[in-house]
Amino acid sequence: MTAIEEIKQKLDIVEVISEYLPMQKAGRNFKATCPFHSEKTPSFYVFPEQQSWHCFGACSTGGDVFSFVMKKENYDFKETLHLLAQRAGVSIEKVEGRKDTGKETKCLESMNSIAADYYHKLLAQSPSAEGARTYLTKRGLNNKVIDDFHLGFSPDSWDALKRHLIEIGYKEDDLVKSGLVTRRDQGGTYDRFRNRLMFPIRDPKGVILGFGARALDNSHPKYLNSPQTALFDKAGILYGLDRAKDAIRKQDLVVVTEGYMDVISAHQHGFENVVASMGTSLTERQVGNVKGLTKNLAFALDADTAGEMATQRGIEVTTNALEQKVVPVLTPRGAIKYENTLDANLKVIVLPAGHDPDEIIKENPQNWQSLVEKAMPVVDYAFKTVIAKFDLTKPQDKSAAASELQPLINGIKDPIRRAHYLQKLAHLVDIDERLLANALTTKSPTSKRGSREKAQPASLVSLSYSGDSWEEYCLFLLFHYPDLRNHIEKVSSDYFERSENRELFLAWINSHDPELLREELDPALGEHLDRLMTKTFPPLSAPKAEKAFHDCAGCLRERWLKRLKAKEAELISEAQLHGGLAVEDLHQWGIIGINTQLEEVFSRYRRSADGQEENE
Repeated sequence: MTAIEEIKQKLDIVEVISEYLPMQKAGRNFKATCPFHSEKTPSFYVFPEQQSWHCFGACSTGGDVFSFVMKKENYDFKETLHLLAQRAGVSIEKVEGRKDTGKETKCLESMNSIAADYYHKLLAQSPSAEGARTYLTKRGLNNKVIDDFHLGFSPDSWDALKRHLIEIGYKEDDLVKSGLVTRRDQGGTYDRFRNRLMFPIRDPKGVILGFGARALDNSHPKYLNSPQTALFDKAGILYGLDRAKDAIRKQDLVVVTEGYMDVISAHQHGFENVVASMGTSLTERQVGNVKGLTKNLAFALDADTAGEMATQRGIEVTTNALEQKVVPVLTPRGAIKYENTLDANLKVIVLPAGHDPDEIIKENPQNWQSLVEKAMPVVDYAFKTVIAKFDLTKPQDKSAAASELQPLINGIKDPIRRAHYLQKLAHLVDIDERLLANALTTKSPTSKRGSREKAQPASLVSLSYSGDSWEEYCLFLLFHYPDLRNHIEKVSSDYFERSENRELFLAWINSHDPELLREELDPALGEHLDRLMTKTFPPLSAPKAEKAFHDCAGCLRERWLKRLKAKEAELISEAQLHGGLAVEDLHQWGIIGINTQLEEVFSRYRRSADGQEENE
């Protein structure tokens, strides 16, 4: 997840905008007089479900939380990024670039390696580590796996490691930078880890980035990690991947658990394709570390409610992080369009209640193997967790279950698989399949619209691409085929609802040398561009790239108009239900004229399809 995406996830557009102007509730949405032009009748609307805003008056513009703050504060993108990052509590240090030299990095790596050896030797030889050795024996770990994972023991001392490293020649400031030593508020430093079982945490190449540490007494927290350093970023690391990567590649499967002991126990018993997210929700950067090894992922997290939600979150970020396979799809009119489908196989290992992988493996390794082999496809898992919440003998619960599973079913691209799960849902809620299919396609016309939605339980496991594939495909074409600059009039910046995509589009238009644009971009936008450029799309000749760009521009325009039309329909519905807005106002704002523009788009598509048929 980039810093931009993390900020959007943590901020609610309603809360942000309400700090700038008073808003009134208008059904599910909010309205206000537009802060960007004078008016008496409110034409400024905020749509929480889409996390977007739009002025239907003189401005006739809209966007997301970034675009609002940029326009209101008259800030550029970088200034807005800093402001919203501070509000969301998101560190943007990583996108601003670290002033850390290769020499400093090597110094930190060396300190971590020496500390790991120091801790490991104490675990094996120190009388004070007897409690740690006893704990490991009770957990069933043998000496070989303890050595393989280089487990260690930090003594119950405030400065034992500090003195050891200073004697070798390291400076106290370097120790603080490594996270091994912590500064006191009143001055001085002390060892961060004391009387704990130590787990060195490595990158895929085996370099020690930091440590995890389990308390051996009643100290809190029970588990303590290294702080964020130039080397250690917990959100980007999978524990055990350095030892698991060969088995993952060989078995073409990675099993993701939560804890250090799950991984170590699994490896001791021969299940070497197991890694851990270190007790956090899985992140896109963690998934990125395994996508080159396998496209088959199985999630094995605790079976309690928190574990289920973590699993659903893990599925969401995995869907975002793994490669998207672009497939051609024939439309009803005979035209070809491209859709993104997840080129991966995601499953969930359903654990017995109250058991974690470590316990299951120690009790019966064959049982663990059986659970892995019986892992459920994510769609079936979603059905299981959603249906379990409702009493399907009650009409309102049937409706609620169908509503939660709607985004999941609609997001399945394969028509046969989609029909299978529709049939399954119809059977579970005891509703005629055709009636249910009609209800799912017509219900909540705006629920799937917008570039960002409030996360609902069912949508967390949707297999559909959660980014904005049309905007990103348009940018991909522009950056890869410079000659498309001659056709740029086909696209308006208004078509880009995501501010980061709109800013990249505008930067491309205003750049005198597109090849040097990457160096000119703000680091946050550069990070976003780098991510876009790694996506896989079919290679195109110059003529086909031009046609693809025209098709993409048409789709962006059509979608933009349809979104306005949907918002218009929602406003009319709210006006009829609650009053306060006359249809005449909509005429005055000009949004009912969208019908004419949409008809022009559809007419163009019909002419294009007819032309294709004639050519054939």
